[in-house]
Amino acid sequence: FRPWKTIRSSGINAEYGGSLEEDPQNLVVMSVPDMSYSEKYTDETYEYRHVTIPKELVKRMPKRLMTEDEWRRLGVQQSRGWVHYLIHTPEPNILCFRRPKNYSQTNQ
Repeated sequence: FRPWKTIRSSGINAEYGGSLEEDPQNLVVMSVPDMSYSEKYTDETYEYRHVTIPKELVKRMPKRLMTEDEWRRLGVQQSRGWVHYLIHTPEPNILCFRRPKNYSQTNQ
């Protein structure tokens, strides 16, 4: 069983090679059941959600906050406007996202 499949690779084995930082062309898509998406929750300013990814993907992540392009390459699927804003150190496979409250797709 291989939980990911190659979409595009620039000359390396995208299933097992390189991190997203080392090879930004290494695009991988996870199947939907491999990730868990929280319900949205809010405060006065933002709406939040977290996404739990398979622990084996943590080694492919950069050691910093990810851009939208980077977290989408991991297979995270959500609407536009979400920003990876926090690294949850105790469980790095939990990605924390936020966007302005009442965000509209027309904000782009």
